[in-house]
Amino acid sequence: MEIYCTRPGCPRPENFFTDLDDKVTLQTAQQKFCTACGMPLILAGRYLPSKLLGQGGFGAAFLARDRYTPTMRECVVKQFQPSGNLSPQQLKIAQNLFAREAEVLEQLGRHHPQIPDLFAFFPLSTQSQKPGEEDQFFYLVQEFIDGQNLEEELADKGVFSEAEALEVLREILNVLKFVHENNSIHRDIKPSNIMRERNGRLYLLDFGAVKQQVNQGAVTSTGSSTGIYSMGFAPPEQMSGAQVYPSTDLYALAVTVIILLTGKDPGDLYDSYNNQWAWRIYAQVSDTLEAVLNRMLLPTPNQRFSSAQEVMDALEPQSPPQTPPITPPTPPPTPINPPQPTSQPPINPPQPIPQPPPPVSAKKKGFSLLETLGGAAFTGFMGGLLSFALRSSFLGLSGISVGLLGMIIGGLVYAQYRRWIEGKDLLIFAGIALLLMLIPFLRAGFSFTFVMVIAILAGAAAVSITTLFRLVYLLLSRFL
Repeated sequence: MEIYCTRPGCPRPENFFTDLDDKVTLQTAQQKFCTACGMPLILAGRYLPSKLLGQGGFGAAFLARDRYTPTMRECVVKQFQPSGNLSPQQLKIAQNLFAREAEVLEQLGRHHPQIPDLFAFFPLSTQSQKPGEEDQFFYLVQEFIDGQNLEEELADKGVFSEAEALEVLREILNVLKFVHENNSIHRDIKPSNIMRERNGRLYLLDFGAVKQQVNQGAVTSTGSSTGIYSMGFAPPEQMSGAQVYPSTDLYALAVTVIILLTGKDPGDLYDSYNNQWAWRIYAQVSDTLEAVLNRMLLPTPNQRFSSAQEVMDALEPQSPPQTPPITPPTPPPTPINPPQPTSQPPINPPQPIPQPPPPVSAKKKGFSLLETLGGAAFTGFMGGLLSFALRSSFLGLSGISVGLLGMIIGGLVYAQYRRWIEGKDLLIFAGIALLLMLIPFLRAGFSFTFVMVIAILAGAAAVSITTLFRLVYLLLSRFL
């Protein structure tokens, strides 16, 4: 098993112990020491650091396992490691901040699902690498959130859409509402302090800079800032070391959201010449979200929203005003002795109300498929008879006879369109035409069977052509 040394500056922090691969030995071993610097490795007798997660100005974070849990639960061990040459007063402030983070996690983490739980907080004293001196370290153990912080997510996937940014805004507003209602101010909202777990839930991390001076929405006279902040995210009152307010967190949250929307650093979005944020040209968002973020980014605390709940209310769509129901007028009471009707006619008799014209019958509205095909069969049948008649006439097969045939067929079609002939009229007209033309056909040498077959084939051809055109029309009307 590998155990990572937590001493700052250890030359070889990786340590391997094969005997700890045995479960019994793992749970009963008293202590293991770094082979390079002699630092105790099993923290508080139970936590086994495995790798370095990150390092900042005031500490380092390690991934560790709790050997006294059935599943060797993963956790985060944070070590207080102030860097630089701090004065005794600055060191005391930094220690207080670290201890305050543990207090806040214990107070808030167990009551809100989006704040990590605190597991342990303890000091560790060990022999220094300088002869005759002793080093003291402070450790905080908290819940491990397996996922990515929003700074890493932005680098991987690119800018957030408005819907994604709204999700972050609403989720963290919900957490901040709880934090502020419990008399605390986070003071370090930024993408790297918001973690998205693999199941999608967002967590607010790093309560080391939290300010516990809130009293019913106002800061007490001792509520001045310690000067701990992240450049670009902190509002003017925090950077100047003045009092901080719930709107201080709202300002930093708005900066976080516009960074997610634009993918740019805070310095690229702030117009120092006009002393205002110029982020809108880089993001496509609704007017509502733009107005909310701009108000959260105002430089003066009392011009911003005063609470997270106010921001959540401003993000909700405004419902239109309700129209009161119209109360029907109360009919006048019936008189006890109603007036008797008289035989005199009224001076101005009421005029009859004009009635709308009767509706057009279904018969006049259009042609059914059966009517259309029947008309096509009639027209083709008549066209076949007429072609024989004109051919047998003195005109013969000429341009005049073809034009005359077209005019007659056109007239038949127009008569059907105007419904001058329809239904049984078609059969009657076809029968009369056949009787009138039969004698000339016989004289010309055509047999009755031949004439009927040609006429019927002409009618069938007309039906086929009509069906084809109707099918093409239906297909075009469906796709165009």
